[in-house]
Amino acid sequence: MRAAVGVALVIAGIVAVLGVRLAWASVHDTTTPVRAPGSSPGVDLDPAARGSPSTAAAAGSPSSAGPGTASAGATGIVVVDVVGQVGRPGLVSLPAGSRVADAITAAGGATPEADVSLLNQARLVIDGEQIRVPRPDEVIAAAPGAAGPGAAGGAGGGVGALVSLNSADLATLDGLPGVGPVLAQRILDWRSEHGRFTSVDELGEVSGIGDKLMSQLRPRVTL
Repeated sequence: MRAAVGVALVIAGIVAVLGVRLAWASVHDTTTPVRAPGSSPGVDLDPAARGSPSTAAAAGSPSSAGPGTASAGATGIVVVDVVGQVGRPGLVSLPAGSRVADAITAAGGATPEADVSLLNQARLVIDGEQIRVPRPDEVIAAAPGAAGPGAAGGAGGGVGALVSLNSADLATLDGLPGVGPVLAQRILDWRSEHGRFTSVDELGEVSGIGDKLMSQLRPRVTL
């Protein structure tokens, strides 16, 4: 009887000691965060506590802003020259990504004499370009970046680059069909005397240019 009681007391003591040790271990146990090899202290890679490393890298990566964001943020404005049949011809400043229609609006809108159907108003504008808003009978040059048949917006779309009556030099004018050096000089003299051509039809006022030659030149020239 005494032996049984002694064994019971020993077992009870062992159980009590084990219970105390387990309770102490649960209270003082701490989880050591997993660190990447070579990482500095304090960099916790535990996804539950700090978010996954891939998420953090994506948030801080320079490429996360997308290509061209820095340059767009730095330059963000384009300047174009809007001329022809608009309310306020001249330079206008527009946000990058603006279209021809925005440029026309910024220049006071098209006048009643304008034919905007000759323009691609949905085209993105290019910094430094000139946008001419024409009259119905006016042939305009192809815009920068335009391509394909009829890009010049008129019957002269297949004859190559149009010659500007207001900026062409003697050699360029001499290259027009039916125009030699003498007639080219007369065009320059007319421009010096009257200023800029405001219409292709004014080319007919130059001595030596009749109706037949005008019909050849009309699809080849612009203002």
